[in-house]
Amino acid sequence: MVVFNYSNVKEVKEAEIVIVGVPDESKSHSIRKGANKGPDILRTITNEVNFFVRKGIVIPISPMRGSLKGKLIYDYGNIKRDQVYQLIFDLVSNGKIPIVIGGDHSITTNILRAIGDYLGKIRLLYFDAHPDFVSSTKDYYGSVLTDSSKWIDFERSLLIGTRSAELEELENTSTAGLEIVTPLDLKEDGISKTLNKIKAKGKNGNNYISIDLDCLDPAFAPGVSVPSGGGLSGIELISMVKSAIGMGIVGMDIVELSPDFDVNDTTSLLASRILLESIASINFG
Repeated sequence: MVVFNYSNVKEVKEAEIVIVGVPDESKSHSIRKGANKGPDILRTITNEVNFFVRKGIVIPISPMRGSLKGKLIYDYGNIKRDQVYQLIFDLVSNGKIPIVIGGDHSITTNILRAIGDYLGKIRLLYFDAHPDFVSSTKDYYGSVLTDSSKWIDFERSLLIGTRSAELEELENTSTAGLEIVTPLDLKEDGISKTLNKIKAKGKNGNNYISIDLDCLDPAFAPGVSVPSGGGLSGIELISMVKSAIGMGIVGMDIVELSPDFDVNDTTSLLASRILLESIASINFG
């Protein structure tokens, strides 16, 4: 199996950051299938970009901000959906930061349950074109926030990039006190206002970041399960994610990469950059 280019230790016990693939889309209702291929295509792409080779020597590129230097990273490989809870619980309870690659967004539910059971309420930064707050149907990729509501501190959380909500989802976010930042809000108010919100809500908390790549505009990320026009740009997402990670996180995920619908690996390349910049922004100590 191809491993992530960033993996630099041989055993999970040596790692600070553990990358885990969950190639499962069994709880997706999307007509565009293929998110189960996300982890492996992202592994492949990381071995094709973000470094140069000269005279047989591999020279990694530097991130825009932050550093990979000295960070101990392990690629755990792929696991099944029913293994997610126990593995994430074990990783977090041993002081490691999991980065999970999906797969459909419903895998986030068991991640939040595992982290929440160990650490308590989670402050969630949820990047998604959709709120995933359906309550009339449960246990699928559109009910993530409903299914994991016990473990989320909604008033200290944010939905960002959301623009394709059902009415019941808007009602549920309002009832829960969960704030939504739409791409239109970002355009009209400027990204600095959202960065300030991220910093204010993320202080002294168990911060978790979940990135559904459909938060991005299809111009930047065509290869996703449920695309929606009018989304975020790649650099807007990277800026917000790096800001949030810099305050400290307990874990993150990147989901809904569907390579069969990608164009010239556009989405995979951007996802690879998001992963690189995310790891570079993690601080220890």
